[in-house]
Amino acid sequence: MKELFLPPELSCEIREIYASMVTAYDEVADALAMSCQGCPDNCCDSYFLHYTYSEWAYLWEGIRGLDDARLDRIIQRAHEYVDQSRRLIVRGERPQLMCPLNEDGRCGLYSHRLMICRTHGVPATLTRPDGRHQRFPGCFRCQELVKVSPDGESGAPAMDRTIVYKRLAQLEARFLGDRRGVFPRIKQTIAEMIVNGPPRDIKSARD
Repeated sequence: MKELFLPPELSCEIREIYASMVTAYDEVADALAMSCQGCPDNCCDSYFLHYTYSEWAYLWEGIRGLDDARLDRIIQRAHEYVDQSRRLIVRGERPQLMCPLNEDGRCGLYSHRLMICRTHGVPATLTRPDGRHQRFPGCFRCQELVKVSPDGESGAPAMDRTIVYKRLAQLEARFLGDRRGVFPRIKQTIAEMIVNGPPRDIKSARD
């Protein structure tokens, strides 16, 4: 099966989307005086699911740059993560396991971390396609800061995820093209994206 590679222009665009997220995130974090420095928690053990082929392909852009020994360690940790998370889910428990990319407490593929990894932390809002508004409170440290804020949760600054989601959805549509409806929907952890290998072309899989 033929691997799906991001064209250079889409790879550049996804980097631009991520860069805009960093700017928006930092603005909210600065307004709340929030920092991850000295935090006793590590968000890399959060159970995040990812939904786009384009981000999956972008993750593998970074993975392909790893040396063999490091890649082998990451793949082994990814298999362990998948096995443990599936057992926990069968028991009705939400997994809280360290991401296989985490090394010494930090992301080992930081420049290629995915969207949800980049949005976690500060409060955020989202306007859905149906017009409904959602608000996300942020991590526990951020929630503590908001509690003592004179503006309270409703008045606290928040990162608007709407435009980011729209841009990524548009990029995904261009990446998959007119066969977008043929590709099955995905809902994978980073560990599963590693274990399953890079995304593959559905057409070539059927030929």
